[in-house]
Formats: sequence, C-alpha cells, structure tokens
Amino acid sequence: MKIAFATVDGTSVDEHFGRAGMFAVYNITRYSFEFLEFRKFAPAGRDLEIESSRDLGQMHEDKVQAKVERLSDCRIVYFTEIGGPAAARLVGKGIMPVKVKNPLPIREALTELLGSINKSMPPWLRKAMNADETL
Repeated sequence: MKIAFATVDGTSVDEHFGRAGMFAVYNITRYSFEFLEFRKFAPAGRDLEIESSRDLGQMHEDKVQAKVERLSDCRIVYFTEIGGPAAARLVGKGIMPVKVKNPLPIREALTELLGSINKSMPPWLRKAMNADETL
C-alpha cells in the first residue's frame, strides 16, 4: 500500500497539504516499508501555484484536484494541515487524510503505522488496506 508524506526536507511530515511542493511516497506491507519516490509539485520548496491561486475560485480548485489526482494511487496521505475541501477530495478518492499535530519524522510515522497493522488495526486502516490487494 502506498503512503504519501507532505515534506519540505524529505525526512519529516512537516508541510501543509496544499502548500507542499513535495511528497515522499513509501510502500508499506504487513512487515516492512520502503521508500519509492519523491513526487514534486513545485521546482523548489512550496507549491506557489496553489498558494497564489487561493482566492481565484475554480482555478484554485482545479490545481488542488490535480494534486489529489497525482496522489490517487496512495491510500494514506500525511500532512500538518489541510483545508476542508481538499480533505474531502482525498476522501472522495478513497485516500485517508492523516493530520499530525507537530512535525514528525516519516520513519516514526511508518513505524507507528506498521505497529498498528500488526496489532489492533483501527477501522480506517483496515479499510485502506483492504482497498490495496497487494497486502
């Protein structure tokens, strides 16, 4: 199952979903996880196209939707913040949005998730895993 992490530095969940210029994508199984790729949405740092279109209605919505589409093969997306409409778009694609209160090392998030998979799995995680036939 693929999981994406909004990241500035490539090692921590430390960015807002819309502002994120990069997501680290990992694959997780019942027993391990591995880094797959960085998906870049901006040449450097923040996604200025989404930020600059914030008050431009449909143009902004289209840019957010494009980001959601590029992450649509992921079952879970981690970030520090997200707007309600963007979260609804993720859920509509079958992607579980996960907000962390404070920046968190990606490896720590993956280790916690791996522990949940192998112990008492919350219903949202069971649903995400069942949507991925590779697990």
